[in-house]
Amino acid sequence: MMRLITLLAAAWAMSLSAWAEHQKPNIILILVDDMGWGDLSLNSRGAVEQNTPQISTPHLAKLAQQGMLLTRHYTCAPVCAPARASLFSGVHQGHAEVVRNNSFDAALEDSHTLASVLKEAGYATALIGKWGIGGGVEGGGSPTTTGAWPTRRGFDYFFGYNNHIAGHRHYPKEESVADSETKKNAIWDGDKIVTDHLDGAYSTDLFTARAKKWIQDTRAADPKKPFFLALTLIAPHARLAVPTMEYPKNGGVRGGVQWLGKPGKMINTASAKWDCFIYPRYRTAWEKYAAKRYGQQAQAKLAGARRHATMITRVDDAVGDIVQLCKDLKIDRNTFLVFTSDNGPHNEPGSVRGEADHPAPAQDPSFFRSYGPLDGIKRDAWEGGLRVPCVVWAPGIVPGGVKNTQPAQFQDWMATFADLAGVPVPMRCDGASLLPMLSGKETERHGGVVYAEYAYGGKMPRYDDFAINKTDRLRGEQQVILFPVPAGKNGRASRWLKAIRTGISTGEEDFEIYDVDADPHEAQNLADRYAKYQDQLKKSVLWNRRAYDYVRDPAAGKRSNPCGGRRPYDGLLVPPDEPGGELLPGLSMRRVMAKTPWTPVFDTLPQATQAQTGVASDLGKEELPAGSVTEYTGYMRVPADGKKWHFFLTLSDVPGTKAYIKLHNFQLIDADANYKPGTTATESAAANVVESVADKTGKAGIPLRAGLHAICITVVQGEGGAGKIRLERKLGDSTKREEVSAADFVHENHGESD
Repeated sequence: MMRLITLLAAAWAMSLSAWAEHQKPNIILILVDDMGWGDLSLNSRGAVEQNTPQISTPHLAKLAQQGMLLTRHYTCAPVCAPARASLFSGVHQGHAEVVRNNSFDAALEDSHTLASVLKEAGYATALIGKWGIGGGVEGGGSPTTTGAWPTRRGFDYFFGYNNHIAGHRHYPKEESVADSETKKNAIWDGDKIVTDHLDGAYSTDLFTARAKKWIQDTRAADPKKPFFLALTLIAPHARLAVPTMEYPKNGGVRGGVQWLGKPGKMINTASAKWDCFIYPRYRTAWEKYAAKRYGQQAQAKLAGARRHATMITRVDDAVGDIVQLCKDLKIDRNTFLVFTSDNGPHNEPGSVRGEADHPAPAQDPSFFRSYGPLDGIKRDAWEGGLRVPCVVWAPGIVPGGVKNTQPAQFQDWMATFADLAGVPVPMRCDGASLLPMLSGKETERHGGVVYAEYAYGGKMPRYDDFAINKTDRLRGEQQVILFPVPAGKNGRASRWLKAIRTGISTGEEDFEIYDVDADPHEAQNLADRYAKYQDQLKKSVLWNRRAYDYVRDPAAGKRSNPCGGRRPYDGLLVPPDEPGGELLPGLSMRRVMAKTPWTPVFDTLPQATQAQTGVASDLGKEELPAGSVTEYTGYMRVPADGKKWHFFLTLSDVPGTKAYIKLHNFQLIDADANYKPGTTATESAAANVVESVADKTGKAGIPLRAGLHAICITVVQGEGGAGKIRLERKLGDSTKREEVSAADFVHENHGESD
C-alpha cells in the first residue's frame, strides 16, 4: 500500500525526451482565478440538472476537441496564494516552505520554479498577469522591496500585479486604490509602474494584449528560441467587473485585442466608459430560472450571474485569441498550451468598494452550479474546492477529443514541462510527467503523489444541491490524499479513491474515503468498506510531507497575516517501513556520467537505463567521480524514537556539487539550489529562503520513530574533481552529531549473489 501511495515514484521516465532534443515546444500556461470546475461548459454539460444555465466557452470547447480535457485535475490548495506557490515551485503544500494557508504575498522560496527550469533549458520566459507570491507588504511591493520578484524566480520579463490585493482590481486606474506602498493599483512593466497610462483597460484584455505583443516580439527577436509564457488572468475573481465593449473579432496577429502602447490608449478596447459591457446573449437570459429558484432575490442573483458569465466568456475569447495568434505565427504545431484555474469558485465580492453605476455584487456559485456535480467551493478541500477545469492543447503531441479521468495535480506541470524541454526533473519536484498519459502512450498516471493540506475557519456554505453530509460542515484543518485500488476484472484503469479529513485536531483521526468517479458529491463514505487502508493512509500522509520551521518573512513588513501552516500532525513520529524482502548491508547504487543543472530524479536522466549499478557498503567511504550523478537507495536505521532528529550533509568543495535527500517521499535535506559546496546543509526549512530569519530556523527537527526508513540520496559531483559525502545526525538539542554509520544502511536483495 505504501508504494501505491507514493505512486511508483521511481518507475516513470522521460517519454518524449528524444523528440524534445530536436524540437522544444513553446509552452503557454493560462491560469485563471477562481473559475469553478463546472464553469467550463464541457464539464457542466449533462452533469447537473438539465435546466441549469451554462456559460458559453466555445473556444475552450474547441481546444478540448482538438486536445484533451482533464476531468480530475486538482489544485494543491483551495485558495490562490498557496495554490500558485505549489504550481510554480513544483511541490505540493506538504513541501511548501513559506506560502501556505492564507499567507498572501509571502515570498516564494528561492528554489527551482517552472520559469527557472525552462530558462535553464533555453527558453525565453515571461509572467504576465497576477503574481501574489513575491514578498513585501501585502498591499505593496516593488523590485527593490520584494524578495521573490518574478525576475528573481526565473522570469525574464514581468508585466502585471505583484501584490494580490491590487490584483482584485480589474480596472487598475479607475478602481479604488489597494496598494499602500505605491498609492495606486500598481501594474508593473518591468521595473516601472504604468497604471497612470491604463485608462479604461480591463484586466483580461490588458494582459492578453500584452501577452500577444510579448510572443510576437520574442519570435521576431529569435524565431528558433522556444518560449514559456505564464498568462495569469485575474478573472473571474473578486468584484464582478465586466469589459468596456465586445471582444474584437477574429483574434491573432491582426484581430482580437491589440497592444497599442499609447498612454491613455494602451490597448484597443480601452474606453472611458468602463465596466459596462454584458454579452448580448446574457442580457435577458435566465429570467424564469432565477425567478423559480430564488424568488424575491432573483434580480440580484441575475445581476451577479450575468457579470460572472461575461467575465468567463471574456476569458474564453482571450484563449481563442492566443490560439489564433499561434496559428498566424505558424507555431501552433510546436506549442503546448495548458488552461486551468487556481481553485474552485468563490462567493465573495472582493475587497473593492462599489462606485456609482458600478455595482459589486457577490458571486453566487450556486446559480450556474459553478462547482458542477461536486460539493465545495473555494477554501474547501472537497472536490468543488480542489478540482479545477483543465484543457491541454498541443497539436502533434496530444491527441484530440480525449477526456482523461486520471488524477493530476499542479506539481505535475513542472515534471511535464521539464519532460517537454528535454531536461531532467528536479528531485525537489513532487510531480510526475503527464506526457505519457497526454500523448496516449499510457492510460494511467505513474509517479508523483496527489496530496493537499489547508486550514481555514468557519463552515462550508449551504447550497441546496450539496450532499447532506456537508450541512454545517466545519472546515478547520483539512487534508487529502488520493490512492489507487486495483482495477477490476473488466481491465479498466485503477480506481483512484480520495481520502479526506476535515477539522483535524490530533492527526490520529480516521479518513473518510470516497469514490469520486461514482459519487462526485462525496456523499457515501466508504471508510468501512476500505477499513484495511486506514493505518496505511495515516502512515502515508506522514511519508509524503513534513513539518517545517514556518519562518516569518521579514520582507512582508506590516502584512497582517504571518506566514504559517503549523499542522496538528507536525509532531507525530513518522513511522518506519516494514520491508518484506531479504535485507543486505549497504545501499543500492546507480551512477551515470552526466551534466545536470540541478539534482535530478535519477530516472529522468537520459543515461539512466545505462547506469552503472552496485552496492555502497559504506557511504562515508564512497568516492564520487568528477562529473557523475549517483543515486543511493535503501533504508536507514533510526535507533530511537525522537521528536527532534537533526541531519547534516557535507559535500566536497568542488564547484557544481549538489545533492538532495528524501526520507520516504519527503524532503530530508535540500543541498541543491543555492547550495555552496563544502558547507553543511541541514534539514532546516529555511535553507533556500533568503528572506527568512537565520537564528529562528533549524530548531524543529524531524520526528521519527525507531526502525528502518526508506531513503534516497542523489549526489551531483562537480566536474572539477572527485568528492566525498558525509551524512551526520543527532537527536535533540544537546547531543553531539555523529556520522550515520555503514551498519545503519541496508537495502533489499533484488537478485544479488553473495
